Amino acid sequence: MAVVGSNCHRQEPAGALPSMPDVCVVAGPVPGAAPPAVRPVDDPRPSRLSAVAIHRNADRDARRAVRVAQFDRVKALAVAGRSLNEIVRETGFNWRTVWKWCGMEVLAPRRRALPTHPVLAGYDDHLSARWADGVRHGQMLLGEIKAMGYTGSQATFYRLLALWKHRDRPGPNSSSGAPELPVSIPKPVDPATGHLISPIAAAALCIKPRGMLTRRQAVKIAVLKAASDDFVRMRRMAMQFRAVLRRRDPALLMPWIDQARRCGLLGIQRFARTLLADLAAVRNAVSEPWSNGQVEGHINRLKTIKRSMYGRAGIALLRARLLPFNPEASNT
Repeated sequence: MAVVGSNCHRQEPAGALPSMPDVCVVAGPVPGAAPPAVRPVDDPRPSRLSAVAIHRNADRDARRAVRVAQFDRVKALAVAGRSLNEIVRETGFNWRTVWKWCGMEVLAPRRRALPTHPVLAGYDDHLSARWADGVRHGQMLLGEIKAMGYTGSQATFYRLLALWKHRDRPGPNSSSGAPELPVSIPKPVDPATGHLISPIAAAALCIKPRGMLTRRQAVKIAVLKAASDDFVRMRRMAMQFRAVLRRRDPALLMPWIDQARRCGLLGIQRFARTLLADLAAVRNAVSEPWSNGQVEGHINRLKTIKRSMYGRAGIALLRARLLPFNPEASNT
């Protein structure tokens, strides 16, 4: 089976620059040009976010929603009169977490550290005032503080703006119409051991076909399917993609990618976007019998040997251990 991974990239000609769209980045206001339009805070138009940013925001909101549901479950058990040890045994959460949540009325959002660069701290008042006025254009704000003497990096400035934008976004529990999650979240428990099935084990079972499962693994998959509808959909998508690779038919690739982009599973959607980013290499991986597994094996062997002798030998011994013996090279 061909391996499709991060090593499948298009090869550019030697000495050539990678192809990029024609863009013009302006560090500040252009003299004589009209200033960019200031977008009001209550503008109903959707923001133009990249696919990666949309996935990151959705993934963060999903984790926050799960955390809020867990908090609500702990609070419901505490209101019902359960003791701390009983809540810990029933939920499986750490006792420190349960103790902290029982003393809270509302789950506070996790605090994120703000940039404390001394160069940027001198312009915080100006940026805060402009942000309160509804100015959200990063290039415009950067040009203004540069005119005031700012000499710091753009990365520090945009990191601050990203935190402010995240702070102003409505959370999953605001009045944005987000669906309410149930308080009780089923947890997949291995019937043989009584322990929770780890995410790593669930991920491995998700991509393993039924014909290769042991009896114990089949029981675990049944438990995971009963506990999560998303696991059922993700396993179905994984088996379909495995069939595309096994059949070596590139015509089946695009229908699977289109279905993956509409499946509603963030991980599968991100994987589909990764395939589209280098579709020609993915088509070759599906249709050709070649694999990069041998190359990855040699790389793993090289790293293992190198790390085993780290600090105790040089490149000559590494070459002697890795490459075949050559009498002519040894005599020279």
